[in-house]
Amino acid sequence: MLDLTQINQNNLPKHIAVIMDGNGRWAKERGKLRVFGHENGVKAVRKTVENCARLNIKYLTLYAFSTENWKRPQIEVQTLMRLLVSSLRKELKTLEKNNIRLNAIGNLDALPSKAAKELKEVIEKTATNKGMVLTLALSYGSRNELVSAVKNLAIKVKNNLISPTDIDDNLINEHLYTHDMPDVDLLIRTSGEHRISNFLLWQIAYAELYFIDVFWPDFSEKHLVEAIISYQKRERRFGKTSEQLS
Repeated sequence: MLDLTQINQNNLPKHIAVIMDGNGRWAKERGKLRVFGHENGVKAVRKTVENCARLNIKYLTLYAFSTENWKRPQIEVQTLMRLLVSSLRKELKTLEKNNIRLNAIGNLDALPSKAAKELKEVIEKTATNKGMVLTLALSYGSRNELVSAVKNLAIKVKNNLISPTDIDDNLINEHLYTHDMPDVDLLIRTSGEHRISNFLLWQIAYAELYFIDVFWPDFSEKHLVEAIISYQKRERRFGKTSEQLS
């Protein structure tokens, strides 16, 4: 059971993002196919979502499928899409119970029609929920997101809707997939890898990074608490000195 007493409720990260890595290696260690790892990774998703909701985390973003993941073996891609559809159906009650609103970012047009339809339905059914916003990054790549934002801004400049001098951080933010979300406060990556892997490159500019040597299917309440406690022990200066903060 999640022990909330260890965590300072007055210093919670508003936005947690997670690179859920290690499903395949977790399965390989057990002599199983990679598919087995992805299936068990879904259980870790459920636990993490419920625990973040209990902690009153406002935004949770999960890196579920990258633009590069389309290059994986077809059987694995098909399995991931199947799991997406079945998980959305199964977890709708969990989302409703916890007052969670589902959101999705990425090139969603690239998703198979069945997955896209299921995703749209769950997003619509949870649209009025007022609790945590759970965002799935699907067919997502941060460089693609930034290129898309630049193109849209260039079109507006060309059509005299804005001037080049109007372009600043805020205007760029408005043209990102995450325009209605705050920047990431805490980025967690499992499996022991120390990479960002083209995930929310703009949005993690001042995020605290937390890397853990645990494969995603084994990520538990304990690991989430440890990540948040680590975050709370850090001094976030945003370019200032410690003396300025005090």
